[in-house]
Amino acid sequence: MRENTIVLGIETSCDETSASVVKDGKIVMSNVIYSQINIHKEFGGVVPEIASRNHIEAIGNVVKEALFKADVTLDDIDVVAATYGPGLVGALLVGLSYGKALAYGKAVPFVGVNHIEGHISANYLDSDFEPPFICLIASGGHSHIVFVKDYGQYEVLGRTMDDAAGEAFDKVARALGLGYPGGPKIDEISKSGDPYRYNFPKSFMEKDNFDFSFSGLKTAVINQLHKERQNGIEINVADYAASFQMNVVDVLSTKLIEAAKFKNIKKISIAGGVASNSLLRERLKKLADEEGFVIHFPKQVYCTDNGAMIASAGYFDFIRGKVSGLDLNAVPYLKLF
Repeated sequence: MRENTIVLGIETSCDETSASVVKDGKIVMSNVIYSQINIHKEFGGVVPEIASRNHIEAIGNVVKEALFKADVTLDDIDVVAATYGPGLVGALLVGLSYGKALAYGKAVPFVGVNHIEGHISANYLDSDFEPPFICLIASGGHSHIVFVKDYGQYEVLGRTMDDAAGEAFDKVARALGLGYPGGPKIDEISKSGDPYRYNFPKSFMEKDNFDFSFSGLKTAVINQLHKERQNGIEINVADYAASFQMNVVDVLSTKLIEAAKFKNIKKISIAGGVASNSLLRERLKKLADEEGFVIHFPKQVYCTDNGAMIASAGYFDFIRGKVSGLDLNAVPYLKLF
């Protein structure tokens, strides 16, 4: 470990422009997030070209604000880290290019960060939590169960075979007329719904298989909606949302606990936008207590895309000797390894 190493992290993989200053991979000095939710809301989802243009307009001011809030200047930055994948290629290129230019201009090391590794590293922010642990990463584009052996050392135990959990939330929310982003809206309206009203199919697959599949569930919800609408049945949106959410949470939580038992690891955590879901947190806390597991929940601000998680991942990559060349390109379909 290197003490007092200050990393500037930049994240622009989708529709958040974010920059953060983090010391020693854990101490968040600032974390500025410019969200484009209101811009994309009218389209029902993220429009890549619009996202890229807004990143270009916002990135300079976001970085300046992150430095100001941390009470540092670029001369105090030891390492620059930026997301290079996975994500929307145009959006990725904005933050990646800006980060490489800063590193070159200030003659400091540059580290390209895997966005999924960034989500895992959110567990280290403002926390003493450390590997080894089993981590569930669930967001709009990703659903993974990962054995985190050590900082930067991973074994992917399961991944999505089709729709990611967050993607399913967004598509079902759109079908229910709840709008974008779907996750928070379904979480909120589900509190007044009956989670046992609809018995939608669950995909658990065979024993010791920790992969995910949510496309069948999404299709089942939409087909049931169409059937009831065609028959003139009044739609109870809260019941639909609650039944769908219960289904996803049951699959995610069960597979995470089973994976931890499979690896005989007593520490578990979650990350990604879906990690903000209140029912998922409640269910996992209950299961962890029953099984005698230690469970860690990152602060909700670190669950959505943010620069702090990228700075943290960049720090732990850097101290292991991983430094990227300035010819590093964006990789929209980058895998964890």
